[in-house]
Amino acid sequence: MNMCSKCYKDVVLKQQQAQLAASSIESIVNESSNSNGKGSTVSILIGVQTTSPDTVIASTQVSAVSPATEKSEEVKEGPKRCSTCGKRVGLMGFNCRCGNLFCAVHRYSDKHECPFDYHAAGQESISKSNPVVRAEKLDKI
Repeated sequence: MNMCSKCYKDVVLKQQQAQLAASSIESIVNESSNSNGKGSTVSILIGVQTTSPDTVIASTQVSAVSPATEKSEEVKEGPKRCSTCGKRVGLMGFNCRCGNLFCAVHRYSDKHECPFDYHAAGQESISKSNPVVRAEKLDKI
């Protein structure tokens, strides 16, 4: 093909990537046809560009839409901050049972007015770990 070794390796690599993309698209299409559309929609876009007679570049985009993935994409990941004072906590953030993140000052439940009911949680854990023991009824003679 009248190419240097570097250009030839690039062409071979692009061909392998195109074959891999084509095989993955086939597997996705087969999986989506087997799932019968249970709450997810799969759309596939395939674009093929030709730059020279010997080189073919295939670009693929696969997007699967489901309710769970839409919510995770909308959440913007920023610096971790205390839920009470807004101070950046970095790696030293404390997760509370109420589900919020707090700094060292507000980590205790009485400092951030925690809505979590520790008393009920304690009673529930005790009742789960200590089942009720009752004696079997005696047969009357």
